[in-house]
Amino acid sequence: MHKLTGLNSATLRLRATAATALIFTALALAQAQQAPATIRLHPDDAARGLNGSQHNFDFLPPGVGGEQYQTAGFFGQKLRPYLAGNPEAVGFLNQYRRQKTVYLIDRVVAVGSFGLWGQQIFAGDEKQYFNNTQKVALGVFATSLLATVFINRNTNTYMKRAVEAYNAGPAHGSAWPRLRPTAVGLGLAPTGQPVLGLRWAVR
Repeated sequence: MHKLTGLNSATLRLRATAATALIFTALALAQAQQAPATIRLHPDDAARGLNGSQHNFDFLPPGVGGEQYQTAGFFGQKLRPYLAGNPEAVGFLNQYRRQKTVYLIDRVVAVGSFGLWGQQIFAGDEKQYFNNTQKVALGVFATSLLATVFINRNTNTYMKRAVEAYNAGPAHGSAWPRLRPTAVGLGLAPTGQPVLGLRWAVR
């Protein structure tokens, strides 16, 4: 009778351990579904194509849901901490930053050349609109406008590729994907005590 009671006790403990493991797994999966460990761009930004608008991207950080979008910053600098562990994503973000830097330089050249043209109007005794200096300034201004088309062509694509590379990379964004065991087993120890066996693989 004592052995039967001990067996029942061991069975109950085994069931309790199994139930605890199942509840823990279910809660972790539910949390992962509610707050996916991915970066999501605002739908309007995700739809940008070649030569699209150049305003800042908005994104949802890993594990954040709803409409709590954050700006990535002009150079994508606010997104960089999330991509730090993914070299491919960081590479695309660096290309995005380079394009935005060139874009800024191009804008300075355009504004400067147009300002020089305007300054030359009143440089002499009479108003002038097409002297040699103004010709050069207008040429630089026109070249700058043409260059803008090529500079902006792939800028948005680099940002989108950075996010895609991050999302396609290894587990990230939350502790659960890294801590989740690769195998779970239940059994009895030689003493008759129920045991829960967990196995992890290095990620």
